[in-house]
This record gives sequence, structure tokens and C-alpha cells, in this order.
Amino acid sequence: MTNKIFNQKDLIAYFIVAAIGASLQILVSSLLQEWFHVSYENGVLIGYVSSFFIGFFLTKLLAFNAKNSTKTRREMAKFAMVSVISCLITVYGASALYNFSISQGGHYTFTIPNSVKTVNVNKLVSHTAGMGASFVSNYILHKTFTFRNTGFYEKLKALLNL
Repeated sequence: MTNKIFNQKDLIAYFIVAAIGASLQILVSSLLQEWFHVSYENGVLIGYVSSFFIGFFLTKLLAFNAKNSTKTRREMAKFAMVSVISCLITVYGASALYNFSISQGGHYTFTIPNSVKTVNVNKLVSHTAGMGASFVSNYILHKTFTFRNTGFYEKLKALLNL
């Protein structure tokens, strides 16, 4: 079973898709915090939500060979459920790690050479670690649940049509 879940082709494709989503998350989160003084946690949350739709379509098309699937609505519902779990891991994991890093060692920043841009290392590392933890859970859940016919969607649909 492990070989089926962690095959090299899917893992590399998913990593590329996740890297695009992670880049978008960090960009949106950073800009919101700097330009609009949004809190760290809210910036991470909004960054995550902004990458949701791009993530779904890139994952469907590139990562799990589901581009010819006719079950997009079903896959999007399942993707959203997995994304809620991932969002919690990303936002609260990053926030907890950030608070821990501040309590243990204070703030660390550096200025990008030949620039005036200062990077908060605590936030960057915490956000990246939160995304890394959600990457692992996302990969496994999308591979075994989102883009597979598990019968879950039919049961959920029947339950909602009571």
C-alpha cells in the first residue's frame, strides 16, 4: 500500500503543484501583513484560502491524473473537506510554531542584500513548516480520498437530501 501512495511520479507532480500554492500563500500573506497590517494568523489564513482554487485545478490536472475525470463537483467537495483540515494544520501549526519561536529566542530578521526589504525569519520559517506539515496530510488525503471513488460523496449527498 505504501508504494501505491508514495509513488515517485505523483509525489514529484504534487510537490510542484504544492510549491506553486505555497509561493502564492507566502506572497499573499506577506503583502497583507505589510501593506494592510493584517495579523500574522489572518494573513496565513487568507493566503491559504487564496491558493485553494488554483490548488484544486492544478492538483486535478497535473498531480493525480484526474484531468479526464467527469466528477469535478464531487472532487471539489472532497478537496474542500481535505482543505479545511489542511488549513487548520497550516494556520494553527504556523501560529503555534511562531509563538514558540518568539518565546524561545526572540525575533530574527534579515534584510535582503541590495534591498530595503526586511524578512521576519520567525514568520517565514513557521509558515513554511506549517505548509510542510499540511503538504504531507494533503498528499495522502488527496491521493486516497479526494481523487478516488470512495462512496463518501454519494453517502454525503444522500444524507443532505433527507
